[in-house]
Amino acid sequence: MLARPFWKLGLAYSALLLGTVLIIGVGFARMGRSNAVRATSRQLGSLLDLAMVNPPLSSDPAELHAWAARTARSGARVTILNGAGEVLADSQRRAETGENISSRPEIGQALADGAGESQRRDPKRNVNFLYRAIRYQLPEGRTVAVCMALPVTSEQEGLPQERKMLLAAAIAGLLLGAIIALVFSRLFAVRIERLKGFALRAAEGDLHPLPAERAGDELAALADAWNSAVVRIEAIIQTLREERDRSSAILRSMIEGVAVVDAQERVIFFNRAFGEILNLDAAIEGRPLIEAVRHTELLGLIRRALRGEEGLSADITTGIVQPRSFSVTAAPVRPLKILSPVAAAGEAAGAEVPSGAVVVLHDMTELRRLERVRQDFVANVSHEFRTPLTAIRGFAETLLAGAVDDPDNNRRFLEIIREHAARLARLTDDLLKLGRIEAGKLDLELRPVSIHELAARCAETTTLKANRKEIALEIAIPQGLPAIRGDAALLQEVLQNLFDNAVQYSAPGGRIRVSASADAREAIITVADTGIGIPLADQERIFERFYRVDAARSREAGGTGLGLSIARHIVEAHGGHIWVESEVGAGSKFSFSIPLAG
Repeated sequence: MLARPFWKLGLAYSALLLGTVLIIGVGFARMGRSNAVRATSRQLGSLLDLAMVNPPLSSDPAELHAWAARTARSGARVTILNGAGEVLADSQRRAETGENISSRPEIGQALADGAGESQRRDPKRNVNFLYRAIRYQLPEGRTVAVCMALPVTSEQEGLPQERKMLLAAAIAGLLLGAIIALVFSRLFAVRIERLKGFALRAAEGDLHPLPAERAGDELAALADAWNSAVVRIEAIIQTLREERDRSSAILRSMIEGVAVVDAQERVIFFNRAFGEILNLDAAIEGRPLIEAVRHTELLGLIRRALRGEEGLSADITTGIVQPRSFSVTAAPVRPLKILSPVAAAGEAAGAEVPSGAVVVLHDMTELRRLERVRQDFVANVSHEFRTPLTAIRGFAETLLAGAVDDPDNNRRFLEIIREHAARLARLTDDLLKLGRIEAGKLDLELRPVSIHELAARCAETTTLKANRKEIALEIAIPQGLPAIRGDAALLQEVLQNLFDNAVQYSAPGGRIRVSASADAREAIITVADTGIGIPLADQERIFERFYRVDAARSREAGGTGLGLSIARHIVEAHGGHIWVESEVGAGSKFSFSIPLAG
């Protein structure tokens, strides 16, 4: 186990040292060659200057060859060329007449500029030569070029003693560095393996910390970080245990029935309420679902949740002698996974299978009973009211058909009968309307509604009643107010009810003011009056059905006690809210909010 990190670190350090030594060696070799070229260039320049102290005096070939031979005794090769670059004399061989070497760089530069120098490698001798040439004019007026060449002698002599010592020192340093690198890499490898073993132990649940290290390097800091992490993980695990126990206690004490089923359709948890609902005992945990749940619809809902369906809910009824109603919700439990990006992509491509399902039973028996009582109450009251209504109308028709000849009582009877018949009809209509609203059967035709038009229609209906009592009606709705979204007929009914109440409970000579405002989401419409006001204790109940602050006055005015209750339900059905602000003797201010259109 130690070989892999040990050799990786050791070889990496050794390769680094070897590369450093090679770079230094190559640099010194290039520097040696450069120094050798410069030394040869200086030597060649000195020899050429010395030779030109006694230059050739004639263009005679024999004399030129003799001069070249004498000059070559210094060790340099000497060549003499004419102005066209043809060889006239050479110290090492007798060139053929007409050989032209003007293409060589140093010759071309000398003939053009007066001096030239170049370096070339002799492929036969495998030696670099340095060439230098100058232009010279013979006494007789003819122009010639004198070229001398010397080998770069340091390449032929081998490595100098200094380079040998440098190489030996580099090799020794490389070996020593490699040994030190291997030793340190082995030490680091051992410490890394300790950290690896600790991580594996921690993954298996062994959270005992590592012993403190004396070294103050990064690995010691990593070990300290691991120890700190282990302490925090142990604290988190303890917290999770406490949360699990707390959650289990909460679930077991809930009045709603809660159960958890695994993917194999086994009941792995249920609380006391769930057991009481389905008459289960504690031994059912771990047993198949079919042994615990006998209700077909509930069983099918749980199995759909186990297949991964979301948002499942239903209403079920259990029992025959004493039926009980329950609202059931079931949801799949998704497994918690920590995946790599590749694995996550593969998991996302396929269907995720739930690891279980949670089912909750909420007892709705009492609520259903109250709903039935309310619905039966509305139906019974409507039925009871329709019977006397029919009788009253029949009696009125009888009077109108023949009994109208009694001048003392006929008109009074007829007016009383018609008045009560109209009141019973209004009460019946209000009860039926309230029953539809509370049963959720109110159909809204939502569209943009102008607040100005809504207030104008209600004001037109209310003006006659207000004029009879000399009540001033003021419409103070600003221009440019955005439209609201709602059912125009129902909203008119709400506003009309507030208008009628304001007129009804305001003294003659009073004032009614209608205003409106809007923000980014909703508009608020307010009807303020200068009437008798509502006591603070009654303001919380004013929107209850049949509740009257002044029952006698309300009945005298023909009210049913349902108008504000109906108004509240209509406003809430539109997503708004209705409220009252009032002070006894100072009037009331009813306001309701409706969301804006668009």
